[in-house]
Amino acid sequence: MPAVHVTVRDNNVDQALKALKKKLQREGVFREMKLRRSYEKPSERKAREKAEAVRRARKMERKRLEREGF
Repeated sequence: MPAVHVTVRDNNVDQALKALKKKLQREGVFREMKLRRSYEKPSERKAREKAEAVRRARKMERKRLEREGF
């Protein structure tokens, strides 16, 4: 994973912390930590990944239809 850099401007630590959390969220770090908190059986992992793929496909289809004006 590449290093994440956040600069603190004018001693505004709260703003820097907010930016850091946003970057980590975008990178998927929190999600990864949650998944690694406990062991996931290979069959459960396969089922989860399949469900995520279905969800992604449906979302993309909805967006495509929305763009085309349906």
